[in-house]
Amino acid sequence: MTTILTNARLVLPNEVVLGTVVIEDGRIAEVQPGRRSTAPGAVDLAADTLMPGIVDLHTDNLERQVQPRSNARWPSRSAMVAHDAQCAAAGVTTVLDALCLGDLGFDKDRVLTFRDGVADLDALAGTGLLKSEHFLHLRCELPALDMMDLLDPVAEHPRVRMVSLMDHSPGIGQYANLDRYRAMRLREGRSPAWIEDRIVELQEQRARTRGPNRRALLSRIVPLAIVLASHDDNTAEEVAENAADGIGISEFPVSMLAASEARARGMDVIAGAPNIVRGGSHSGNVAAADLVRGGVVDAYASDYVPSSLLEAAFASVAHPSMRGAGVTLAQGVAMVTANPARMAGLLDRGRIEPGLRADLVHVREHEGMAVVRQVWREGERVS
Repeated sequence: MTTILTNARLVLPNEVVLGTVVIEDGRIAEVQPGRRSTAPGAVDLAADTLMPGIVDLHTDNLERQVQPRSNARWPSRSAMVAHDAQCAAAGVTTVLDALCLGDLGFDKDRVLTFRDGVADLDALAGTGLLKSEHFLHLRCELPALDMMDLLDPVAEHPRVRMVSLMDHSPGIGQYANLDRYRAMRLREGRSPAWIEDRIVELQEQRARTRGPNRRALLSRIVPLAIVLASHDDNTAEEVAENAADGIGISEFPVSMLAASEARARGMDVIAGAPNIVRGGSHSGNVAAADLVRGGVVDAYASDYVPSSLLEAAFASVAHPSMRGAGVTLAQGVAMVTANPARMAGLLDRGRIEPGLRADLVHVREHEGMAVVRQVWREGERVS
């Protein structure tokens, strides 16, 4: 089957040009800059933007569908289908579902979401019902007592593309500021005395378990050649340890120092797209816009809002907070397409080039906002 998309503003790897894309059998057959097709059935995109399908390396959006309210858990299979539809509607054609392995006593339902998520992907992936292509990103909580028991059975699952090392202990990484940590737990209804006891307990648990669990995880994953990432890096020492262990990605560094150190050591850096869209970190850490202006960001991930990726790509070019960053549209789009595809080892997508998958997104800009109009995955319209 042949599909022709014409009169489109094509976002190519190094430039943006008006032209035509020809799709055959799910692949990009031709890219014709400067040419407007008059072939019967050609789809005229009215000079709107046509870009590659978005690749999301880290999304927790499934958790929002499984737990739409704090006291209401949704059936997991239904939640997975809803999550998939939201991703596709946001232009995300490749999804790495970030599922948590390990509990520090606050998110027991996350372990159930992980188990159900893997089972649901196994059940749905071959049915043709999912609009986007899904892979697994295993988020491993290093100080958790149950982390390795959860990891071992799924470490060799064929859909695992990334494993990240997390540490959400109080006083570490994202929660380095203990006053913020205390305030967060107070908002959850915990008493001050309970919080102080829990901080001591978790810090003692980390001292016992973090080192052995880290060594066990690396021993299990490194031989499998799975992409390894660190999470919420804060200090140069943390980054140095990660680089020495062969970890090639720093995901959501919480300080400019950590991001700069990661870049200096040849690591890729992922920033949160919601941080760009909101204009800052929701937890009081470094603004992603500052990291982009500093030249130390390679890719965005949606974290908890799939639609943030498209908005962040365009905001990187036009938003007032990004003045001085010098990001072109081709570069901004690459941060949500070609760069994350490369980082995940998915070299068959992420660019508008002949021979690659026809994962494409039709975007219209309206009053400064980028809006998805149509989405194709392997040449099939999915949204």
